[in-house]
Amino acid sequence: MSLYRETGVVLRTMRLGEADRIVTFLTPGRGKVRAVAKGVRKTKSRFGGRLEPLNHVALLLYEGRELDIVTQADTREQFKSVREDLDRLAKATSLLEATDQLAQEHQPAPRLHAMLLGALRALAARDAPLLVPAFFLKLLSLEGFHPILDGCGACESASAELVAFDVGQGGALCRSCAGQVAAAALSAEGLSLVRRVLGGDLAAALAEPPSRATAEVDRLATRALEHHLERRLRSVKVLDRG
Repeated sequence: MSLYRETGVVLRTMRLGEADRIVTFLTPGRGKVRAVAKGVRKTKSRFGGRLEPLNHVALLLYEGRELDIVTQADTREQFKSVREDLDRLAKATSLLEATDQLAQEHQPAPRLHAMLLGALRALAARDAPLLVPAFFLKLLSLEGFHPILDGCGACESASAELVAFDVGQGGALCRSCAGQVAAAALSAEGLSLVRRVLGGDLAAALAEPPSRATAEVDRLATRALEHHLERRLRSVKVLDRG
């Protein structure tokens, strides 16, 4: 077995035997890594609370056939302000679950790793209404599913007013096309927010206060990601959707 170093965010953990855990990390160099942390559930474990979901850690691991083995873990960031706030913690859990579903094992993921860390740091600094939906939308864009926002996703009209969004079509719809499918209504303000999130104005979009438009984008982003994943996100159920 070869020894290697990585940094990673703990996405989730699972019990293994009486004292061990399988820990899933997102790393920049190796993508999703699943590794055994031996004795981590013992009171005198050398890992302490370092290998808990949300933690950003520096790692030393042995490469195994199926599961790697954690031999050292040092905490870089714990996101204390997120852990101490139930609403922020629920949102962070959604970020971790979505990342876990999309990350590929042993496939380098520097952009996804940077996105997740950036989102967690932003959440620690401020509980912005659009943080989770913005992360979902940028995840989809990173995966190659950038929504159609500058014209109708069905008839391709560039001049018609866009009034809805359909996850099946992958974009906004004009009034005529929206009436032919079960598309979700989307206001001009909501559409503008989506464009800003994906068009380089993310910081300003995250400063937006709660509104009807932010709620629309929240629902739209969740539906779009779940449509892509072909499954419901369990963590979303605990968030207040208003």
